[in-house]
This record gives sequence, C-alpha cells and structure tokens, in this order.
Amino acid sequence: MSYLAPSEFVTKMVDAGESKLYMATRDVLIRAFMAGGILAIAAVFAVTVTVQTESPILGAALFPVGFCILYLMGFDLLTGVFVLTPLALFDKRPGVTAGGILKHWGLVFVGNFLGALTVAVLMAIVFTYGFSVPPNKVGQVISHIGENRTLGYKEYGAGGMLTIFIRGVLCNWMVSLGVVGAMISTTVSGKVIAMWMPVMLFFAMGFEHSIVNMFLFPSAMIMGGNFSIMDYMIWNEIPVVLGNLVGGISLTGLTLYTTHMKTAPKRRFN
Repeated sequence: MSYLAPSEFVTKMVDAGESKLYMATRDVLIRAFMAGGILAIAAVFAVTVTVQTESPILGAALFPVGFCILYLMGFDLLTGVFVLTPLALFDKRPGVTAGGILKHWGLVFVGNFLGALTVAVLMAIVFTYGFSVPPNKVGQVISHIGENRTLGYKEYGAGGMLTIFIRGVLCNWMVSLGVVGAMISTTVSGKVIAMWMPVMLFFAMGFEHSIVNMFLFPSAMIMGGNFSIMDYMIWNEIPVVLGNLVGGISLTGLTLYTTHMKTAPKRRFN
C-alpha cells in the first residue's frame, strides 16, 4: 500500500531523528545549506506571484513547491529536526543525548542561515541590477515585510512579543505536519500532496517560519529596510525559533509519539 499507518510512520520519524544525529558534520551543513537556499527561492517565488497577480492566496498556494523539493532531495530544515531528533531521545535510543541534539540543532541553524543568506545576496543583486538601481517592486515588498515583522511587533511591546511567539508555534505545528507528511506515503505524488496542504496553510495565515525569515530579513536589510540587526534578532528570529521549537515538539512530535508509539493501555470491559 502507498499509505503507511500512523504506528508505522511514527516509527520512521524516530528512526529518522536518530539517523540525523549520527550524520557527519559536513553532510549536516551541506543538507541544511541547500534546504535554506531552496526555501528562500520559494519565498521569492511566492512574493513574486503575489506582486504579479495581487493575490496573496495564490502565492501561498504555490509556496510549498520549495518545501516539497527540498524534502524530496533529503535536505534538512531546523523546523523539521526540532520535531524528529528529540523523539530519538524520548525513545531512549542508544547513544542519543540532549547535548548531541543541541549540537545538531546548532549545525542545522548555521547551514540554513548560510543558505538563506546566500540567496538573499544573490536576489538582491537581481532586484537591483548589481546594486546599480533601487530595488524593483518585488524587492521593495520584501523590504517592507522586514520592517512590518520587526518594528510592527516592537510597537506593541510584550503583546507583540507574545504574538510573534504564538505565530512561531502555530507555524511549526503546520510545517512539522508537512515533514511527517513526507513519511506517510511511499509514492512521490502522495508525499507531495501530504506536504503541500499544511505548508500552504501556514504561509497563507502569515505564521512565522524561522528559516523563511533568515532570507526575508537579511534581504530586506541589504535593500535598505529601515530596521537594525538587533531589531531582527530580538523582534523576530529569536522568538520565532523558540516558537517553532515549542510548536514542533509539543503539537506534532510528542502527540504522535505518545498516542501511536507509546499508546496507553486499552480499556477493559467486564
């Protein structure tokens, strides 16, 4: 059958999390770099479609193409490893430690950031003809996204910080379901459909994805966005990463693991 039962794909999730922790550092960085770059290209694509058609929902509907490509190629996003690698620890796999997981997260973060930053620089060159003219319309829109999603939150203080954190939680609840979706089918078409649905939802709802933001905000700053590196880190990247972590582990990883792999005893009827 092309569909795996929950008990089967949850086992695959744990196995995948364990295997990632034993991956060579070189491979972790390469796969994370490529994932960050491909997702950044997908973000450019979505913004371009939105600008050209004046239809944000169409941009959101097409954004998941990048997510599907990178996972079919076996590349890794930080939001995905947030979900999978802790399961290997919860399942008490031999040799898996909290320190090893944190190191892996750090490597994936660096790789994702470098990939997204590389695309940010390349696209800034494209948008400005090698920095010889002001950015085109798509570049201007990206610059404003950077301002709105830093200074826009900062304006509301603690309420803004809570909002961005919750948007990060909700984002990786959906995105991590896309990661799991790649495991529930044995066919390419089945994997793509299962990944597409939750990722489209997160983008359309304006939730905050730490890797997408690794492209949007450096890109905006390169093209003259009116905010600082500290604004980006404090009023976007750090709370979004924490929200993505909480959402992925608690709402996807642990729920699937506890109810499909470590199921409670069945009820008895006398």
